Amino acid sequence: MFSTVPAWLWAVFIAIVIVALFVDFVVLKKQGAHEVSVPEAIRWSAIWVALSLAFNGLLWWAYQQDQGTAIANTKAIEFLTGYLIEKSLAVDNIFVFLMIFTYFAVPPAYQKRVLMIGIIGAIVLRTVMILVGGWLISQFHWILYVFGAFLVFTGIKMWWAADQEPDLEGNPALKFLRKVMPVSRHFDGEKFWTVQNGVKVATPLLLIVALIGFTDVIFAVDSIPAIYAITADPFIVLTSNIFAILGLRALYFALAGILKLFRFLHYGLSAILVFIGTKMLLSGTSFALTTEQSLIVVAALLFVSIVASLVFKEKPAKGRHPGNRP
Repeated sequence: MFSTVPAWLWAVFIAIVIVALFVDFVVLKKQGAHEVSVPEAIRWSAIWVALSLAFNGLLWWAYQQDQGTAIANTKAIEFLTGYLIEKSLAVDNIFVFLMIFTYFAVPPAYQKRVLMIGIIGAIVLRTVMILVGGWLISQFHWILYVFGAFLVFTGIKMWWAADQEPDLEGNPALKFLRKVMPVSRHFDGEKFWTVQNGVKVATPLLLIVALIGFTDVIFAVDSIPAIYAITADPFIVLTSNIFAILGLRALYFALAGILKLFRFLHYGLSAILVFIGTKMLLSGTSFALTTEQSLIVVAALLFVSIVASLVFKEKPAKGRHPGNRP
């Protein structure tokens, strides 16, 4: 596992992440418990995407100065492909976050803080997993084929489960958390702990933060190998992954209300996983795809699933008002 990126670019990346999180926390504290509107979420999403693309431009320039235009172009495309894959798979995170918030009836004003803390946990956990994954690949190259087979299996499983409602009540992580910590039945503002009958207990908000952390680890098991299929450079894997995660909170509030309109999006995401897994299995053969070809395929699968969702809208059941529950 090694990266040829200049050392100063590591410092710039770390500084950007620290400053971005600091600004986010300052805004969060200033606003207090606050329901994020769709226009506000879209503005923040645009800022995060612009920041990611600006960093990719800086990455290209750094490599262009040090190793030439050809290498710079390759690295920039690797970052962009990894970022697009992670951003696409993050939509699946949003589906689960929405389900968790709905299940626990979390007030919209409290969701922002939960997601912010969840994102910090995700950054730490994914950094560790990416570095460990990079070391494993450098020591045991055959593990790429294991990752590839796992992604194909996961993609097929996601395809078959696309129309099924997830069973949160049967979630092992939720059952475990309820066993190890007493949880109050009611929220206490944005607090994670409260006093109930003279005893200090966790609020549902702490349970939700922990559950989102468990969920992200599960999703990282899919997304991190997917980016290693594009590049073995740990810097590209880490930066593309973290930049996608930084904008996850804004993306949630921008898409939460309209996700159900994209009925074929799950199929597009599952096809992306199968494609990336297949690419891993074909690495080292005459059928291996270039990074540019991978970027085109991933973007095309995502585009087709979104367009198909908008064109072929789900019709309401006959004799039932669309707003009625079954």
